[in-house]
Amino acid sequence: MSASDPQRPAVSFPETLSSREAWLEPFDWYREMRAESPVRYDEDRELWDVFRYEDVKHILNTDAVFSSDPSNMPRFEAEIAESEGEPPPVLDTMLFADPPEHNRLRGVVDEFFQPRAVREQADRIQRLTEENLDEVGEREFDLVSELAYPVPVDVIAGMLGVPTDDRPQFKRWSDTLVERPDAQTEAAMEAYQQRQQETQEEMSEYFAELIEARRAEPRDDLITAILEAEVDGHRLSEREMVGFCTLLLVAGNITTTNLITNAMRCFTAQPGLLDDLRAGETKLSTAIEEALRYRSPVQALFRVTTEPVDLGGREIPAGEGVVAWLGSANRDESVFDRADEFVADRQPNQHLSFGHGTHYCLGAPLARLEAEIVLSSLLERFERVEPVEADLQPIRSSFIYGVEAYRLRVA
Repeated sequence: MSASDPQRPAVSFPETLSSREAWLEPFDWYREMRAESPVRYDEDRELWDVFRYEDVKHILNTDAVFSSDPSNMPRFEAEIAESEGEPPPVLDTMLFADPPEHNRLRGVVDEFFQPRAVREQADRIQRLTEENLDEVGEREFDLVSELAYPVPVDVIAGMLGVPTDDRPQFKRWSDTLVERPDAQTEAAMEAYQQRQQETQEEMSEYFAELIEARRAEPRDDLITAILEAEVDGHRLSEREMVGFCTLLLVAGNITTTNLITNAMRCFTAQPGLLDDLRAGETKLSTAIEEALRYRSPVQALFRVTTEPVDLGGREIPAGEGVVAWLGSANRDESVFDRADEFVADRQPNQHLSFGHGTHYCLGAPLARLEAEIVLSSLLERFERVEPVEADLQPIRSSFIYGVEAYRLRVA
């Protein structure tokens, strides 16, 4: 772990999942772990892994014991002190804060992501979707690069007030920030940390310039709201503002991109389901929730114990890193009937894909709306939608789950 790499504990990838095939389908391993080692310590990664639904939900719901602040890990603080660089600004955001600080920071942008405010984005999401579908035409295309990425990133860029022309740069930044090292060798780790540092510096410079521009000319956008916000009577620092912008840009596009793509993977794998969705025999919003459960865009979240705690019969000391495997919790057979089947009309569906408790995903209403508009528009536009046979490549991340490309043939 290093100052340029706040997620190092989370991106320390279990050796079991290091192959392409294993990360495309990690669910057999999850099942084995739930049965045999539901709470286990990995000596190589120096982390605890938690796999069962009730344990994962308890972690997410108990901020006082399972903190989101990595500075509660003694070795994190030690490496920050030894590092020559500054820790990235995103560490000063609500993502890495516990209550009450989390609640105060979240309040800065919360109103922009409430369901009523999100619904006001519907026309813009629809317009962007139609524009991208017009470009697709009737042909073979890559769902990721030509639809599932452009729409969410343009939506969050518009909300922030940043130029959508910079979309390729946003993708490069987002991909870098969620990637994992190519290997656990010293050379690979150094190269990884260098990429992280350079990306953080580029984003900091980019957003600092935009913040300065809003000081001179405020607009009705998120950057202006962040600039003018007060927390406990004080304006946010430059670091906090840059961190906020970084978090919203990355989180606002990469998870929704993978939700849309993962959902289409699920839908096209079931004969007749696309026709049922078009006809309304299966409700699209319900099928999207099942896709969230079955192939969650976020497979794991990281927490740190603030005191010794007993979990699943194991004693976890204070100051330990804990990985809560959402992807495993969502397949827990003690909670979900036919857990390893995609059941498009599953109800109720208490998946944990957007987290739970204090850190429940701020952008969940927006992600759901974007996915429903994009997928419904795709199905309405084309009578035939089928996957093109290809070897899928998983995203090189240890907590974001999806594929780099998913080609479809449409007509």
